[in-house]
Amino acid sequence: MKAFVITGVAGFIGSHLAESFLSDGYRVIGVDNFLTGRKENFASFKSNKNFELVEHNISEEIEISGPVDYILHFASPASPADYLHLPIQTLKVGSRGTHHALGLAMAKRATFLLASTSEVYGDPLVHPQKENYWGNVNPVGPRGVYDEAKRFAEALTMAYQHTHGLNTKIVRIFNTYGPRMRLNDGRAIPNFIAQALRGEPITIFGKGTQTRSFCYIDDLVSGIRKLLMSDLLEPVNIGNPVERTLLDLAKKILELTGSKSPMVFKPLPQDDPKQRCPDIGLAKSKLGWEPKTSLEEGLKSTIDYFKKVLATEGVNR
Repeated sequence: MKAFVITGVAGFIGSHLAESFLSDGYRVIGVDNFLTGRKENFASFKSNKNFELVEHNISEEIEISGPVDYILHFASPASPADYLHLPIQTLKVGSRGTHHALGLAMAKRATFLLASTSEVYGDPLVHPQKENYWGNVNPVGPRGVYDEAKRFAEALTMAYQHTHGLNTKIVRIFNTYGPRMRLNDGRAIPNFIAQALRGEPITIFGKGTQTRSFCYIDDLVSGIRKLLMSDLLEPVNIGNPVERTLLDLAKKILELTGSKSPMVFKPLPQDDPKQRCPDIGLAKSKLGWEPKTSLEEGLKSTIDYFKKVLATEGVNR
């Protein structure tokens, strides 16, 4: 039986990956210290006989008993609300955490996959962003703790590949959304949905003309799995290349929720990217992957999830 170690298993993406591997009958060892992850995220599979939880901070050294075939490093605060509040922890998990995860992969001779991000491109001067673009990042700005943690993690991963011959993969993730995101995540989709469902004003930063490309979680998991089993060694963009302004996104969420919430506009945060859109040519040509879920379909599923979360919150008050 193939064994997968997933750091950040209690996170939004980590929990979906674990569920996907378990559904295929594989063994999953999940690692998390619950800094931003939630135990509710793996409630559906915590009793699966093939799932084991190791409560541990990957920024400290780790040992896992038994054979391991794949290590997926997804532990990190990932939303601006989290990494601006937890800057040191973010830098540590990107540096020390990646080092320890790579060390475990070396000890097990396992394939290693790093969860990187479109944030390595910063506020891009090239559009759409291809993997060979080096980025436009402010290393000392407020977002630098996350951007540079991931850029360092990529460099360290490639150093292990080149120096030790470790089989490594790097996925650059673009704006993923779906069930199991937190209501207070701080990113556009959960913010807009939560505000719309509560009847609160929709908060839009700047004029809302900045663009993002939103990829539904099921499509992301499919792309990651294809990359993990491929022979690609360089970073690969996984995201949806259909670009939307945040103003259009807010209008669509208001339409789908039937909310009458007004929109309020606030100053744009420092170093907030004006455009973000992946070139997925490499994923299409080498992995045979492209997203299948439309924004409307994905938003409906996400809205339904948040409705249940809010209903539960109301019962527990």
